[in-house]
Amino acid sequence: MIILAATPIGNLGDASRRLVEVLENATVIAAEDTRTTQRLLQALGIANRPRLIALHDHNEKAKAGELAELAESQDLVVLSDAGMPTVSDPGYGLVAAAAERGVTVTAIPGPSAVVTALAVSGLPTDRFTFEGFLPRKPGERRSALTALATELRTMVFFESPSRLAATLGDMAAVFGDDRRAAVCRELTKLYEEVRRGGAAELAAWAEHGVKGEIVVVVEGAAPREVSAEDALAQVQALVASGVRLKEACAEVAAATGLGSRYLYQAALAAR
Repeated sequence: MIILAATPIGNLGDASRRLVEVLENATVIAAEDTRTTQRLLQALGIANRPRLIALHDHNEKAKAGELAELAESQDLVVLSDAGMPTVSDPGYGLVAAAAERGVTVTAIPGPSAVVTALAVSGLPTDRFTFEGFLPRKPGERRSALTALATELRTMVFFESPSRLAATLGDMAAVFGDDRRAAVCRELTKLYEEVRRGGAAELAAWAEHGVKGEIVVVVEGAAPREVSAEDALAQVQALVASGVRLKEACAEVAAATGLGSRYLYQAALAAR
């Protein structure tokens, strides 16, 4: 089988007993960075020296089939540098290849920068979307944010310290200066910091320079006040363009805050 194993995102004490046991008995590990994995084994006091195979963004497509085949006959542990493999880290291609072959895939749950940042952000946690890293080029970044301008769910992003101020500035421009956000820095580490405020306020703060690994959590947009008649018209327009009725109702419901079932029944009644 394939074992996706979550590793500490900062504090070594967050390594689970299951993780240690699996690493102590592993014969083959697919690692995002073999040097990082070697340091982790040493830090955890693990004497086992399994075979290490590099699995990263540049070779995963070529390696996925080979590693999935290997996992048919022996356990393959998969590690990213920190957190859960496949979440903004290598592993998705391998899991997809394994699923096609019928290879069992399991996971050892553990630290996650996404969930940790969401939990401490002070923003709604009932519904959220993980957007990973935004594009580096300013124009592409603005376009990506514009596409999220009406997103109702709390949004979670990764960002580098060098681009944080620019990204927050773009968020202020697209989402509004006062859109609530939280910059979570160095989570679980000695200098952990959570800075909360409006997007423009945080952008001004970040201009002075920020270090460490960054997660940005942003409040979702307020539901637009749309009448039931206008919402039904939007559903009908989507259906006329070829979108299935159920999907059209879900899309308009997400954008307006009206109930998807209500829109569905209203659309049927209007036929």
